[in-house]
Amino acid sequence: MHAKGITPILNVSDMERSFAWFKALGWDKCWDWGEPPTFGAVGSGECEIFICLDGQGHRQEPGDTYDEIAGVWMSIWVDDVDAIHKSCLKHEIEVTWPPTDEPWGVREMHIRHPDGHIFRISQSK
Repeated sequence: MHAKGITPILNVSDMERSFAWFKALGWDKCWDWGEPPTFGAVGSGECEIFICLDGQGHRQEPGDTYDEIAGVWMSIWVDDVDAIHKSCLKHEIEVTWPPTDEPWGVREMHIRHPDGHIFRISQSK
């Protein structure tokens, strides 16, 4: 197999809330499908993430802890973690790990989607 790309699919509980969350993060709504929408995509640059209402995967449920295997973890590579952090605070996006210089050679922060998915925002050092 020679993969030409990969698109993660997030299980979400509310399509419009998810589109709004990604917009606050600086991503664009690419498209949605269904009436009302039950599937769609958001994009940033050449990256795209599908979102699916109540299907395809698992989201974190109330009562799950941060370290439980719940939701999806994704790494997103950026040029300036600190600028993303500032924007997240401005838009009240939950930051679960502030920008930190990690021993494996990256500067990294974590944010949580409303359905518990964790995004590792990373910058090469």
